[in-house]
Amino acid sequence: VQLQASGGGSVQAGGSLRLSCAASGTRFVTNVMSWHRQAPGKQRELVAAITTGGSTNYADSVKGRFIISRDTATRTAYLEMNTLKPEDTAAYYCNYAAKVGNYEYDYWGQGTQVTVSS
Repeated sequence: VQLQASGGGSVQAGGSLRLSCAASGTRFVTNVMSWHRQAPGKQRELVAAITTGGSTNYADSVKGRFIISRDTATRTAYLEMNTLKPEDTAAYYCNYAAKVGNYEYDYWGQGTQVTVSS
């Protein structure tokens, strides 16, 4: 699976950005697509995840501000980020995970930088 992330940029606090992550290559019927972020000097953390069936999970810090969605036909996951705060500044990475029997598959896209100024 190859992942192509896009949509990062620089915005002022209170602004919005939309990230996209397009998957290509091997297709797994059941999978989870997610967004993670890593700020300088900090560990990578889960931001939001969405299953094939549409179930979502969010970090407490982004609940009510970020929305994750996916388009099954285009195999693209989106992260709508609203009311951005300076603490949202980080490199954002998309992830595609699947499990087939006892085998787990885990793929990462390249990071896309999000910078929020106060």
